[in-house]
Amino acid sequence: MSFFSFGQSAEIDVVLNDAETRKKVEHKTEDGKKDKYFLFYDGETVSGKVNVTLKNPGKRLEHHGIKIEFVGQIELYYDRGNHHEFVSLVKDLARPGEITQSQTFDFEFTHVEKPYESYTGQNVKLRYFLRATVIRRLNDINKELDIVVHTLSTYPELNSSIKMEVGIEDCLHIEFEYNKSKYHLKDVIVGKIYFLLVRIKIKHMEIDIIKRETTGTGPSVYHENDTIAKYEIMDGAPVRGESIPIRLFLAGYDLTPTMRDINKKFSVRYYLNLVLIDEEERRYFKQQVWGGKNKSISEPNAVTLSHFRTTNITWHDVLFFFINIYYKKSVI
Repeated sequence: MSFFSFGQSAEIDVVLNDAETRKKVEHKTEDGKKDKYFLFYDGETVSGKVNVTLKNPGKRLEHHGIKIEFVGQIELYYDRGNHHEFVSLVKDLARPGEITQSQTFDFEFTHVEKPYESYTGQNVKLRYFLRATVIRRLNDINKELDIVVHTLSTYPELNSSIKMEVGIEDCLHIEFEYNKSKYHLKDVIVGKIYFLLVRIKIKHMEIDIIKRETTGTGPSVYHENDTIAKYEIMDGAPVRGESIPIRLFLAGYDLTPTMRDINKKFSVRYYLNLVLIDEEERRYFKQQVWGGKNKSISEPNAVTLSHFRTTNITWHDVLFFFINIYYKKSVI
């Protein structure tokens, strides 16, 4: 248990009522490391105690009130001076006065709305935390306790397969087929690639999982792409009529659910990028024109993963194979 010391007179800490039984999960910190935090879901009650311990019994501590807050907050790294709060709840624990001995204050935030997933990215951080504050004349005393929130989704009622053709006119025609269109984070993407026409000397094929983080709006939009994994699906030259199986296990990769326009501040999407390399080291990327029947292969594009613990695969323009990832409700 960590304590925050203010001055030489007292220590303060925040303890959850169910700290001994509540599940903890790993979550990435801003420096790229992983720590364990208490896990909560949307609608769960958050309750506990704030302990104020005097270091010198009998010596009084004057204050202008004691409070506890539950905060959901988005911080953009390029705008660190502004914290965007989407949840802000406050409970007053004590009126202005003085403390002459160590005290414990109970608190409870009932059925707290937690609409978004906790997230730490390259340019943005979304966090939930409890903050206990002893208000003093000169400097307030704060103690924060971070928690992690996971968003859950049920299995989709409809989960149709995906089948389509892409190619380069008179050079290469490929047909893709996937067994379903929506996946959860621990799922397996199963499919096949059929070569209907091969007039290019292909020597290698791979699928890349690419994470795209978008922050800001309008002219101040920032995009960060991060290649999560490279998965080789073929080594050697294919021939007409050949089929290549695909079996991609998502559980082995560090993925989050897809996030769309979170509080109008940021989005996180994942793309499956199919790459073909010929004998002259030229690279071909899968691409689809939105709304059109003619598909082509051209410059790099990918498949997006969405922030469920399931992956929802849809085809974007320029053949972004969109994967929507979600958490299953059964994990509670």
